[in-house]
Amino acid sequence: MHYRRIHSLATLAVLLAPPIAAQAQNQTAQTPPQSQTLTIAGQSGEAPVVQVNGKSYVDIESLARITHGSLKFQGSQIVLALPGASSASAQSAPQPLRTPQLSQAFSSAEIEALTQIREWRAALVNAIENNYPVTDSWVARLRRSAEAKVQLAIAAATTDPDRQTAQLLQTELTNMQQSSDQFVAMHTKANYIPPDSFEHNSLDDKILACSRALAAMAATKQYADEISCH
Repeated sequence: MHYRRIHSLATLAVLLAPPIAAQAQNQTAQTPPQSQTLTIAGQSGEAPVVQVNGKSYVDIESLARITHGSLKFQGSQIVLALPGASSASAQSAPQPLRTPQLSQAFSSAEIEALTQIREWRAALVNAIENNYPVTDSWVARLRRSAEAKVQLAIAAATTDPDRQTAQLLQTELTNMQQSSDQFVAMHTKANYIPPDSFEHNSLDDKILACSRALAAMAATKQYADEISCH
């Protein structure tokens, strides 16, 4: 890289023990200049130093060379970048906080539990719409399968987000059990359940909303409190 030759001399305020003030090149010297050299500990090479009126000056291009730095010209400013300065700043910068996520094991178990609860609901919908008997013995098999999957998900919870989501999953199971019990009671009492029983059904709407929210949490691995799961 070819640098534009700078005829002015830069001040070495941080590199020279005595303070050095910048002065214009055309300042009239009152005393004869004395030649010295500047070396930097840990660096090879040297730069000529000129003393004028008791003040020391060094050429900035020579300074950049012996420090293995680089010069950048920005309007009326000259920026000297030293090696390692950027990496040091990056290391000292605060790292962003990571939001705790659902564990992979719990997310997989949660999806299996949700699938079992959905199958329970789908079987109820099919039976009621086709006027099949909805008995406790028939529902018991669906209930046991869903309970087993939910317990496996709870056992897989290892992080705080896992445990928080597991509580919502348990509520989803409880609501599904309540809905199923209602239909079993209706069939036991009248031996008939209206086929449109799932229409305008607030409890069933709540179950569906919670199921969608839990599925989204499993997909993103992020816990989010969901009112429909309470």
